[in-house]
Amino acid sequence: MTLAIFDLDNTLIAGDSDALWGEFMAANGLVDSERFREGNLRFYKQYQQGVMDIREYLDFCLEPLTQYSLEALATWHGQFMTQVISPILLDKALARIEHHRQRGDYIMIITATNRFVTKPIADQFKVDALLAIDLEISDNRYTGNVIGIPTYQQGKVLRLQEWLNQHTEHSMAGSYFYSDSQNDLPLLKKVDNPVAVDPDPELKSFAEAHGWPVTSFR
Repeated sequence: MTLAIFDLDNTLIAGDSDALWGEFMAANGLVDSERFREGNLRFYKQYQQGVMDIREYLDFCLEPLTQYSLEALATWHGQFMTQVISPILLDKALARIEHHRQRGDYIMIITATNRFVTKPIADQFKVDALLAIDLEISDNRYTGNVIGIPTYQQGKVLRLQEWLNQHTEHSMAGSYFYSDSQNDLPLLKKVDNPVAVDPDPELKSFAEAHGWPVTSFR
């Protein structure tokens, strides 16, 4: 069974779910709006440039989750899905996933955004597995701590290898990975079929230089 792996943000959806969740929290008064918007924008620019410190970013973006119960966060996330995410789901992305499903491929999302934000989105795409940044929970709240290796840059390769070690019926033979970001070059270089989707300038240049397919889901 061939692995068909997809990045999430700006690949399957027309936006960055982590940045959009931060804006949703600010707009709904769940955080200090001015301070959080400034930080959210600063880290997003660093991500786009490929220079973001993932640990520093996680300290920033996970702190607000520790302030509320899981039930309250789930309620707000439901509103977030309806108001923000549903309008930016991409039909061509859904069609490409369905193409792989019809081929009998095993469909996975690997994202550098945390599982709280991304699990309901992955469920919309009906994928077989989600690898995301996993969060520690204690006493019905997120603690702000991360479990395991963050799925960011080389961390996506390491987490996928951990997954393969646990699911020995799967391998990288014939594998696909679709992504928009230079941050995903470590994993794109590992699969047999890398595909640049609406790529940033750095990834577009690398893909063209190495003869990788470049496509758009927009």
